[in-house]
Amino acid sequence: MDMNSFSPMMPTSPLSMINQIKFEDEPDLKDLFITVDEPESHVTTIETFITYRIITKTSRGEFDSSEFEVRRRYQDFLWLKGKLEEAHPTLIIPPLPEKFIVKGMVERFNDDFIETRRKALHKFLNRIADHPTLTFNEDFKVFLTAQAWELSSHKKQGPGLLSRMGQTVRAVALSMRGVKSRPEEFMEMNNFIEVFSQKINLIDKISQRIYKEEREYSDEMKEYGPIHILWSASEEDLVDTLKGIASCIDKCSKATEKRMSGLSEALLPVVHEYVLYSEMLMGVMKRRDQIQAELDSKVEALTYKKADTDLLTEEIGKLEDKVECANNALKADWERWRHNMQNDIKSAFTDMAEENIQYYEQTN
Repeated sequence: MDMNSFSPMMPTSPLSMINQIKFEDEPDLKDLFITVDEPESHVTTIETFITYRIITKTSRGEFDSSEFEVRRRYQDFLWLKGKLEEAHPTLIIPPLPEKFIVKGMVERFNDDFIETRRKALHKFLNRIADHPTLTFNEDFKVFLTAQAWELSSHKKQGPGLLSRMGQTVRAVALSMRGVKSRPEEFMEMNNFIEVFSQKINLIDKISQRIYKEEREYSDEMKEYGPIHILWSASEEDLVDTLKGIASCIDKCSKATEKRMSGLSEALLPVVHEYVLYSEMLMGVMKRRDQIQAELDSKVEALTYKKADTDLLTEEIGKLEDKVECANNALKADWERWRHNMQNDIKSAFTDMAEENIQYYEQTN
């Protein structure tokens, strides 16, 4: 597939985007509201970790109360993500932020890192809450409502270590076997994911590089402004000129900081989230292929009569239903994900452009 054949429908400039994009008002049907806030550091003799307060407000009848408040650490979010993937292998689960931030950006557990992670965890939970299927997952409900000891007890109810190891070995064997003939529509999805992954990773790298260069430029200007003010004190004939240069440098520094703010708050988090989404999508396609590979292996065994025919026929019938359900779930979620992706990326560029335009209108 030609790399240029994929387009997330992004105009070439933010200004043209503002003129082209119109967002449709959607009816407010939410009945589950989640807030992640108040990060808190915990230090023990074994480890140091951060917990976040999660407040849930709902009008759903299946909840015992209309409001809940719990504290969760990052490992709890990882557990929830794993349970959602286990229960819904071909649904597109929202990504979590990485366990550790990119080296060289910020130190672990400093204020910037904690706030960045808090925002990402808030978005993770609210994307699940807005999903038509995931929002009703029982483990999600337990995550939002159970106290720490109750959640710990609930986690222990899952399959044991040997069972999980068996499932992993089986999944690896099926992935090694591969799929004989992937349906055309899923071939197209896979091709889209590969191209999308390449392009969104490239956008992410370029955006990060621009932000780094802007930050270095801003740091230099913050040094040059005061230098020209000091210089003007020793050059009577150049006082006005040097102070004018210092004023110009100060304006440029503030404009650069505004651009950096737009990048770091509006664009970078969205772009990086979809880098993580591209990895999630590859995992979804792999799990779909594993389900189909399991069906293919049973059909092949029946063809060569390698086992009890009646038993295989029954197993094949169940696997055919499983494959159909998995395919239908992925197809429905795929269209929903693409729609959200296009809107999110458009909105990120639009918000950043509008902020810059408002700033320049106010300062000029």
